[in-house]
Amino acid sequence: MTGAGDIPDTGVPAALAAEMSIAEQYEWHQRYLRRHPVSRRNFLRGSAALAAVGAVGMSPFGRRAYAQDAPLAVANRRVGYGSDASSQLRLSAQLSRSPAGTKVFVDHGPTPSLGATLEAEVRNLVTQIPDSSGGVLAAEQFYVHAPVDGLAGHSRHFYRWRTEDGFVTDIRSTSTAMPNARNALSPFRFTMMGDQGTDTTPLLPPGLARGDYDDSYYKPDNDPTVSHTENVLNQIGAARPEFHVLAGDIAYADPSGMGEPPTFVPSGGTLPSGFDKFNPYVWDVYLNSIERSASTTPWMFATGNHDMEAAYPVHGYGGHLARLDFPGNGPAACPSVYSFVYGNVAVLSLDANDVSYEITANTGYSGGSQTDWVASTLADHRANPNIDFIVCFFHHCAYSTVQAHASDGGVRDAWAELFDRYRVDLVLQAHNHAFERSDPIRGGAPTKVAGDHATVYPDTDGTVYYTVGSAGRPRYTFQPGEQESYRGHEVPDTVVPNSYVWTSDGVQQREAVAWSRVRFLNYAFIRVDVRPGVFVSEMDVVAVDEYGREFDTVTFRRPVPQSR
Repeated sequence: MTGAGDIPDTGVPAALAAEMSIAEQYEWHQRYLRRHPVSRRNFLRGSAALAAVGAVGMSPFGRRAYAQDAPLAVANRRVGYGSDASSQLRLSAQLSRSPAGTKVFVDHGPTPSLGATLEAEVRNLVTQIPDSSGGVLAAEQFYVHAPVDGLAGHSRHFYRWRTEDGFVTDIRSTSTAMPNARNALSPFRFTMMGDQGTDTTPLLPPGLARGDYDDSYYKPDNDPTVSHTENVLNQIGAARPEFHVLAGDIAYADPSGMGEPPTFVPSGGTLPSGFDKFNPYVWDVYLNSIERSASTTPWMFATGNHDMEAAYPVHGYGGHLARLDFPGNGPAACPSVYSFVYGNVAVLSLDANDVSYEITANTGYSGGSQTDWVASTLADHRANPNIDFIVCFFHHCAYSTVQAHASDGGVRDAWAELFDRYRVDLVLQAHNHAFERSDPIRGGAPTKVAGDHATVYPDTDGTVYYTVGSAGRPRYTFQPGEQESYRGHEVPDTVVPNSYVWTSDGVQQREAVAWSRVRFLNYAFIRVDVRPGVFVSEMDVVAVDEYGREFDTVTFRRPVPQSR
C-alpha cells in the first residue's frame, strides 16, 4: 500500500483490474446486490433506523436524523455558480429525512426582505452496498436544489430555505460573479486547495472509531490533537474569497479511491479483495463542516479518484449529481467538467480521472470528448479580449515530485500541449498531499527560475503548475533525499534526480526534474489576488499555511489588449 491508503492492493487480478472501468464496477456491484437482495423493510432498518440510533450531536440534524417521524429540517447549505456566473446562482442543501410530499422552498431577493420564492427540486439518493461482515448497508439521503437566474452581475443576493410545514433557516447572502467587461472590473480574490475530507468521525453507522472514515489518522511526526482540516478551512474563511475551488478528493466517503465496487467496513473489519471502502454518511459530516463557508461563498468542485463512487451510475458520479450542482456547460459525458468566468479570469474544471495513467477505473470514459472540449474552450477564452488569465484545476498532477503519486503522464499527454498552445497561466492540481510549485514550463521543460516574489509573464514564460493537495488529509513525503524549499528555508539546488511519471502501461518511469521550485510538506492552501488593469493586469498567487503564514508568492503579469 502506498500514499497512506490511496493506492491499496485490493486483490483484483491484474488482468481483470486492467479491463474493468468504473461503469463495469458499478454493474458488478449491482449483480452482487441482486444475489444479496434487501427488502424495503430491511432497507428502512438500514437507513432511517440506523440513523435514529445515532449519538446525540449528529450535527446539524440532531439525534433522530433520517427517522421518518422526525421533524423535517434543512441544513448543509451551499452555493455555486451556474454556467453564466455573473447572472446565475445554484443553491443546494440537505434534508433531515424524506419530505414525503412536503414541499421545500427558497425565499430569495436582493435585500434581506427577500421577495421571491422558488420551489426546490428534491433529489433522493439511495445507496445499497455490501457490508464486509456479510450484510447490506442501505442509506437514503435527500438533497434539495434551486437555480436562481437572471441576476445582476457582482451583486449581493439573500436567501433562506423553508419547508411547507414550518421549518425556516436563517437568512444568508452570497454574490454573483463580476461581469466579463473591462468597465466593470475591480480587484478580487479566490482560494483553492484539494484533498480535504473532514476531521469529524461520522456517527453513522454507529460504532465507528476515529480514523476509519475521517482525516484523524496520523503519522508519528504529526500532532494528533491538531485539526488540520479545520485549520485550513478557518484560514480560507478568514481570507474572505469571492469564490473557492476544490481540485478533487472532496469528502473521502470512499477512502480507498480506486473506483472498485464499494463495501462498508466497520471498525476492526477487513476490506475484502476487489472492493473500495465506502460510507455514504461521510457526506453528511463533510457538507456540514463546510457550510459556514459554502453557504455564502460559491464553492466549485472538480472530481478526483476518491470521488469515483462506484455505488452509483454515471461512471460513479451519480452521488455527486444528487448532492452537488455543476454548471453543466461541459461535455455531456462529464458532469464535473465545466468553465465559468469571473471578471477577467476564465476558470476550467477538468476531470483527470478520464485521462489518468495511474488510476484507470475511469480512464477514457469520455471517449475523447473532454479533451476536444478543453481545446475549443481554451481557444474561445484566449480569443476573448476581456479575459486576461486562464486557470485550469483538476486532481491528478501533470507535474509533481511527491513520492506517493508524482506526475501522471496521462494528464501531460492529454492536456499539456493545449496548455502551452493557449498560454494557460495557472494550473492547479491536488492528489499529492503536499504543496509544490513549479517554475514556468513550456514544452515539458522549465523556461526560467521563478523564486519567491518572482514575476512570471505567462505568454512568453509558460505555465506554472501548483500541487495543493494539502487541505487536511495526512501528509505524504517527497522523494528520498528531496528537501523542502520555501520562504526562509530555501535550498540552493532544487533539482530532483529521482522523481517519476506514470506511463500508459502503468509503469513509474524515472525522470530527473529541474522544474520543482517550492516544496512544503505541511498543510496549506493558495490565495489568488487578481488586479485587473487598463494596460497590465496582475495576479498574485500566495501560498498560506494552516496558521495563516505566507510562504511563497508569485506575480503573474499580462498586458491588456488595447482597442484600435
